[in-house]
Amino acid sequence: MKIGIMGTGYVGLVHGAVLSSYGFQVTCMDVDVDKIKHLQDGNSPIYEPGLEELLRHSLRDGLLTFTTSPQQVIQESDVIFIAVGTPAKEDGGADLSYVRDVIQQIATYINGYKVIVCKSTMPVGTSRRIATYLDTLLTDRRSDFRADVVSNPEFLRQGKAVTDALSPSRVIIGTESSQAKETLQTIYQVHIQHHVPFLYTNLETAEMIKYASNSFLAVKISFINELALVSEKVGANIQDIATGMGLDERISPHFLQAGPGYGGSCFPKDTQAMLDIGEKNDEDLYIIRAAIAANEKQMKSMINKISEALSVNGTLQGKTIAIWGLSFKPETDDIRYAPSFEIIKGLLQQGAMVNVFCPQGMEQAKRMWSDFNNRIHYCQSEAASAQDADAIVLMTEWHQFRAHNWPMIAKTMRGNAFFDLRNMFTTDVQVREQFQYYSVGSS
Repeated sequence: MKIGIMGTGYVGLVHGAVLSSYGFQVTCMDVDVDKIKHLQDGNSPIYEPGLEELLRHSLRDGLLTFTTSPQQVIQESDVIFIAVGTPAKEDGGADLSYVRDVIQQIATYINGYKVIVCKSTMPVGTSRRIATYLDTLLTDRRSDFRADVVSNPEFLRQGKAVTDALSPSRVIIGTESSQAKETLQTIYQVHIQHHVPFLYTNLETAEMIKYASNSFLAVKISFINELALVSEKVGANIQDIATGMGLDERISPHFLQAGPGYGGSCFPKDTQAMLDIGEKNDEDLYIIRAAIAANEKQMKSMINKISEALSVNGTLQGKTIAIWGLSFKPETDDIRYAPSFEIIKGLLQQGAMVNVFCPQGMEQAKRMWSDFNNRIHYCQSEAASAQDADAIVLMTEWHQFRAHNWPMIAKTMRGNAFFDLRNMFTTDVQVREQFQYYSVGSS
């Protein structure tokens, strides 16, 4: 069985590498010529632990190829995974133009029965509309070929995407075709053998599971962040509160870590899309709407926390602030919708100078933050960013930030404020002794 993957972003590239490691012949297609050239040389355009090694291994074995030709992928593949982007539009809905382009290409080049697997996150009802649209295109072209459409949402955590693809928490397959179901079971046979939970549903249910999962986690994060703001005012400790809550197996401790707000390529986009789905079906989703508002409030609260501690006469003019971490989480270079963007923007608006360091996120920031990049100083290390700074703001909990000569860091600074927005050092006596220490959710 030959597999084609349309799109080489996080989802497409990771799944292409993993499926080829299972012994399948996989061809990945992208319109970006430079990206394909790098991939053909075994160089991953994204930072994801373990991905580049997997890519190079499959390339050496001849199981993984890359191309810019949609015709090649479609005609040589039995199963075609759609893994193109579905970015948010201004109204919160998903932009499906890239998906539409893929379906048109499939209709143009189809040369036999195909199983089309929707891996991209798409609004509920999209997979069925894809099936109808493709049938219409094939009928108009008087084609005798047919295809079955499957919704198979991904649940990859950035920074752990390869591990999640190799050992998923569950596999959701939405289809009403027994032939397509059997095909996916063949592809995922290794997961069946390892007793990974499988759930078979219709198309709409599979699509909804993805949005429901991400929306629920966003709600959980916003909930604990709101409690953190209250805890600071009443003298409670949010970490102990989260621990106490998490001991209840109905709640669990996962996603109860207070911080500057959620970000990344999934939660902000998927919660907005979920609201859009609700509105289009005459349902106002109050809880999800509140979670989005609470997340925006949390980022503003972090700006206010820093400003209240450092400002003189209501301004941060003349202050230099070191930002440690730009990516929305550690072990990824993804800065999309990262809280660091809003917080840096807020500090700059108040007149601060900003030094930044991130182990992986700076190249993307330089490329994407063109509006105020000339006011950001990108540094070679976290220690360099702290020199002559009035404060350090820890934005992302990269493990390397733990290992420092804190007295030396403090000595090079002009001020001594340390804003730990991830609560990494709440029990570190040396950090608390060296700095005026501010955490999230404790007084």
